[in-house]
Parts: sequence; structure tokens; C-alpha cells
Amino acid sequence: MSSHTAYNPAASAVAALSPLDGRYHNRLGALRPFMSELGYMHRRVQVEIAWFIALSDAGFAEFKPLSPGARTYLLNLVKNFSADDALAIKAIEKTTNHDVKAVEYWIKSKFEARPELEKAAEFVHFACTSEDINNTSHALQLKGGRDEVLLPALDGIIDTLRAMAHRFADVPMLSRTHGQTASPTTVGKEFANVVVRLCTARDRIAGVALKGKMNGAVGNYNAHLSAWPDFDWPAFSQRVIETPEPLGLGLSFQPYSIQIEPHDYMAELFDATARANTILIDLCRDIWGYVSLGYFKQRLKEGEIGSSTMPHKVNPIDFENAEGNLGLANALLKHLSEKLPISRWQRDLTDSTVLRNMGVAMGYAVLAYHSLSVGLGKLEINEERLAEDLDKAWEVLAEPIQTVMRRYGVAGAYEKLKEVTRGKTVNAADLHALIRSLDIPEAEKARLLDMTPASYTGRAGALARQA
Repeated sequence: MSSHTAYNPAASAVAALSPLDGRYHNRLGALRPFMSELGYMHRRVQVEIAWFIALSDAGFAEFKPLSPGARTYLLNLVKNFSADDALAIKAIEKTTNHDVKAVEYWIKSKFEARPELEKAAEFVHFACTSEDINNTSHALQLKGGRDEVLLPALDGIIDTLRAMAHRFADVPMLSRTHGQTASPTTVGKEFANVVVRLCTARDRIAGVALKGKMNGAVGNYNAHLSAWPDFDWPAFSQRVIETPEPLGLGLSFQPYSIQIEPHDYMAELFDATARANTILIDLCRDIWGYVSLGYFKQRLKEGEIGSSTMPHKVNPIDFENAEGNLGLANALLKHLSEKLPISRWQRDLTDSTVLRNMGVAMGYAVLAYHSLSVGLGKLEINEERLAEDLDKAWEVLAEPIQTVMRRYGVAGAYEKLKEVTRGKTVNAADLHALIRSLDIPEAEKARLLDMTPASYTGRAGALARQA
């Protein structure tokens, strides 16, 4: 774009600075309502309304309980919140230069021509500091983003991997510890390993309690008590935060804070998400390697081009894209988890601008999950190639042979097998000759002679099916 060309962000997604809102815009539609600025404003309105309605029910003589009609009207402001409403708040912010105050003024503007609400207008944002609204809004954003988008996407990957673990439970595959041929496993067992790890990581993400505080400017209910000194404000605040939506926020109560909620739960959530992502990076790299070895083929898509100059190629781009975006997600998640729990004295503003990137971190993760799901859906197992590699790796049977020799007290079992196999091309005939020469029971000789690299998979198949 020429420096003299006017920037028009509405013209096309190609003008977006972030690929999340440009190239990959269509893949993140489910996340945007929660983690965008629109989602942030929506949750702020929700928190303000919940606090306002709860105050009307607190028993104060100065603020009588709202009528059913007023409650319905207020809850509909939340339910029907739109992009136009968000733009109206942004317009107010141009004057106030304060985003939370703009939300307060927008809500009050909706009271016009409604005497019951106009009379109570000063109870909007009553005794609240901006952070009371912001921290609970952030928690609600994360609640929606995690529960409605991120976890379902992760669950989809787990379900796919579990199905593959079961389907390929008995398909033998040569292991490659340190990149070298090693005791065989099965394709399904390798997927099962990832399933079990991911399930643990997924439970940790889901198990993080999302917290909120509404306790004033420095966490001591100073303003609240100046108005009603004898009222139990901590209990009231806890009730608003823990009561399920829509009348409450459905969060976990944070009783101690400075001006800001400490963000420790956020660090826990982001670390847990990064752990799941690290497991998936490991998976992406392994599958990339297996595709390179020919263990997997990739289903072709009509019209798709793998290389601009080499027409035979079908590159594992979905796994490469997933790996790259998981790395980006983790870089942001790591910064969020390390930075957010730190605040100078009772409050500094460094968390505010960083928190606006929660959706970016989550967006890269969800984008990666999409690419990984697409890649897994294209995989086709190549049993012929798997069998070919196994048939060239008779040396892996040195392990069971020497183990049986040890059982029957054959001296120097390991050393004898090392002499026959290490650094050499080993075939079935070599091993069978050794087995026949052993001083072990004939039944054991017969069992070892029947063994092949493809049959030496231990309990891999059973373990895969149990995942």
C-alpha cells in the first residue's frame, strides 16, 4: 500500500494488521463475541446491570425494589446488546475519555422517559471503581471464550485422536527412540498417549475458577461503608458475583484484592492452556515426521497445490500452521501469565493494555486447533509402508530374546545379542540361528521363533483401546 493511499479498514480483510482479523477472520467468528472489544463492552453492561438490580433488592429505603417491567427492560439491554450499542458507547467515550464512564452514561441514557429508572439513575455504578466492572467483565469474557469456544475445539481434537487410537489400536509401527529403530508400538497406542495427556491438560483448563471482586478503589469497601456503614457489603458483593446469570455473574468470589483483582487465576488459566498447546506442538511435530516417513498419506483436495514448482508434493501444511500458531499463542499466554499478577502498589495501568490481548492469545490457539483438526481429517494410514519398515528391523527382537535368556539364566545375554545386532544389518535367519542354539526350553524357542517385529508390540493394542 502506498504511503499516499488512504487507509480504509472496512474495505477488505487484507487491510487488517492482525491475521486473526484478516486472513483468518472467518475461522474465529465464534470467539469474537466474547473476546473482542464488543464482547468486553457487552460484559461491562452486564456487570453494571447486575449490580444495579441487586442494589434495588438490598433493602435500602432510598432504592426500592425494581418493578418486574423495569427488570425485564434492563436485562434486555444485556440480552440484545449489539454492535450499534457498542459504537454508541464509543461515541460517548470520545467525550469522557474514559471507557467505563462511557458505559455508565450509555446505561443512564437508556433510562430516559422511564421515571422509575430515572429516579434511581445515580445507583448505576454506585460505589464502584472502574476495576470492579473491568475485572468481572474480563472473567465473563474468559468464561465465554473458554467454555463456548476453546474447550469445545480442544474436545473435538481429543475425540478425533481417541477415535484414531481405537481404530489403529492393533496396527504395528516401528518406534524410533532417539531417531533410531526401537521396540515396536502401534499407531493407535501413540495416539492414545496424546489423548491421555490432553485429557489431563483439558481438565486443568476447565477446573480454573474464574474470579471476580467488587470491593471498591483499594479493596476495602471504603465508599460502600461511607453510604451504609452497617450493611454487610462483602456478603452482598459475594452474592452478586456468585449468583448465576442473568441476575448475577456466575463467577467465583475474590475476597482480597488491591484495586485490581490479583489475576492469579488468569495466570493459572493461561499456563494450563499453554500446557495443552505444548502437548499439541509435540503431536504436530511427530505427525510431520510420520508423514515424511510415509507412515501417513494425506487425502488430496481437488484443486489444491502443494508446491508452486513440484507438482508431486502434498505438504503437511496443516500441522505446520498449527505448530506455528500454537507457538504464537504460547508466547502471548506466557507473557500474560508472567505479567498480569504483578502490579505496582495498589494499582498501575500496565495490566489494562495487556488484558486487551487475551483474545489474541486465545485466537491463535483456536486457529491452531482448527488447522490441526483439518490436518487430522486428511490423514490416511499407509500400512504397507509401516509393514515395510518393520520387516527391515529384525534387530528390535534382540530385546525379547535377551530378556528370555536372562529369565533362564543364560550368562552374558545382553552381550551376546549386542555382538549379533549392534551396528549390523540383522535378518530373521541370523536371529533364528541364535535362538536355536540357546540352552532354553524348546517351548520358549518356538515362541521366539514365531515372533516378528510386527507381532512384538506388547500391550500396545489393549492400552490404545482403553484410552
